[in-house]
Amino acid sequence: MTHPSGTQPAVRRTPLNAEERARGEIAFSQLVVEHLTTQGRFRITADSPEMTDLWQAVARRAGETLRRPVVSYANGRDIVITFAQEAPGLTSQA
Repeated sequence: MTHPSGTQPAVRRTPLNAEERARGEIAFSQLVVEHLTTQGRFRITADSPEMTDLWQAVARRAGETLRRPVVSYANGRDIVITFAQEAPGLTSQA
């Protein structure tokens, strides 16, 4: 369908339900773990608050899986997930 003046209708997203979100966290965290271990970082577009929240949850889950500190940085459009830098003088105890 052609729109007047070449305009496109606004994209309407359906929010994820609880089951979709849970499945997404699990599946995406596996992908992020793979990227972190092979490339050291993962970057994706997260252009809505809901998607930013989802990817931050994925980052937490990836950190738990890897048993390493993982951080996520969001700028309103993209989110980068990478390993956190440990502060000098801090040690982890088991």
